[in-house]
Amino acid sequence: MALYLLYESASGYGLFLAHGIDEIGQNTEAVRNSVVDLNRFGKVVKLAAFNPFESALDALNQCNAVSEGQMTDELRNFLELSLPKVKEGKKPKFSLGVADPKIGSHIYEETKIPCQSNEFVLELIRGVRLHFDRFIENLKPGDLEKAQLGLGHSYSRAKVKFNVNRVDNMVIQAIFLLDTLDKDVNSFSMRVREWYSWHFPELVKIVNDNYLYAKLAKYINDKSELSEDKLDGLVDILGDEDKAKEVIEAAKASMGQDLSPVDLINVQMFAQRVMDLAEYRKKLYDYLVAKMSDIAPNLAALIGEVVGARLISHAGSLTNLAKCPSSTLQILGAEKALFRALKTKGNTPKYGLIFHSSFIGRASAKNKGRMARYLANKCSIASRIDCFSEGSGTSFGDKLREQVEERLDFYDKGVAPRKNIEVMKAAMENAANQEMEVENGSEPSSKKSKKKKSKDNGEAKTDDKENNTVTNGDAAETKSGKKKKKRALEEEETEATTENGKENGTEKKKKKKSKDVVMEDVSAVSEGKKKKKKKSAAE
Repeated sequence: MALYLLYESASGYGLFLAHGIDEIGQNTEAVRNSVVDLNRFGKVVKLAAFNPFESALDALNQCNAVSEGQMTDELRNFLELSLPKVKEGKKPKFSLGVADPKIGSHIYEETKIPCQSNEFVLELIRGVRLHFDRFIENLKPGDLEKAQLGLGHSYSRAKVKFNVNRVDNMVIQAIFLLDTLDKDVNSFSMRVREWYSWHFPELVKIVNDNYLYAKLAKYINDKSELSEDKLDGLVDILGDEDKAKEVIEAAKASMGQDLSPVDLINVQMFAQRVMDLAEYRKKLYDYLVAKMSDIAPNLAALIGEVVGARLISHAGSLTNLAKCPSSTLQILGAEKALFRALKTKGNTPKYGLIFHSSFIGRASAKNKGRMARYLANKCSIASRIDCFSEGSGTSFGDKLREQVEERLDFYDKGVAPRKNIEVMKAAMENAANQEMEVENGSEPSSKKSKKKKSKDNGEAKTDDKENNTVTNGDAAETKSGKKKKKRALEEEETEATTENGKENGTEKKKKKKSKDVVMEDVSAVSEGKKKKKKKSAAE
């Protein structure tokens, strides 16, 4: 059986025929040794066909398709024209050797050309790559290197060039730097406190904040010169006149030693550096919040910018985080505890980085694990929406956050949460409305506000007409609860007007309504109508 080799170079597709393989040996080691010698290798492998690329853009498109394991139309035409034709109903007497098994399987699915990719074929393709410039005629020296360099640059640029606003590398670097700055500012502030306490030890007990302490150390400088004249400046820094007076009184009776002017200058300079670092930390946090709103708005709305950035950083990228199941996301950051528990056959950890979320802290001790599992589920959904959706709104994140809040209330107070399908429908409606507002401008928003007002007035009128004694069991009623009431009232009115008095259907609807907490209010309104309906059916 003849063996053809497909080689994708930077200048075009090459098809080589390998014949007389017995001369160089069948095993991989013999081929590896004979590949280096061109005289020996050239007798076995010969060029059968060559199809050059039309332009650099065409070469880039072909390279992208090959790297993804896809066969392009150009490659298909080249193979069908260059390879021997096979009669219908007969097996081909040749096989095609390829470097990537993915593209080999795709070629076989589309053209039924048998492909193989093994160590033997890879060694032959390595020899073709080594001596490729010798096989192609009229190829000037340096042309192949230029084509490889240009294609390599354009291919790498295309791979790296995603949407600039959604590059998650910036978030990873920012959260790393933020954590480092927190440690550095803390250690430097302690150094300022220790250094200046030799001169003014009483100030430590009065001022607890590190940033304010550094500001005061720079402003006061020499405690012996502190008097009532500097009271206004102290009030501006501390924001409290009583504390400012306390600082002045403490300076008068201070037991600290005197420092030379040179020492005080060094303390001032170091305090200024600490202040600059603290201010830069605030700016970096604002930058992180802005980047998270662009890259992962729903995840940031659900769990917060810092915790969301830590999750992305620990996973490696937003795509990797989106690929993680919720069980992995739940213990992300607690790998050591997990493997230690598996090794010692102890209890596995319930949460990792998501423990820093406020939801876990608000849950009771017995519900922390359940809350972590539920929160990880919602974080997994939010990260996938951010990663694979084209929109950049926070409608899904806000709704997922509402779900987590309802789950907290369910664990604490027993209030049943809304169903997931209802929340997702509401989120999709909000996302569609936001897109419409962005497309149409500010006019639709004013119309929608008028419609909402008229709907609210209509709802209030119907509630007043039908029953004045309808009360809400929960302290905080959501908008979706009002919508449910309105829909339920409309359904009951249509049921009263219909001719069919199906008792089984009404019983099932009663069961469904009893499950929803919001429908408890409506059941009182609809009892009278259902009794009338039953009487008419009996008569």
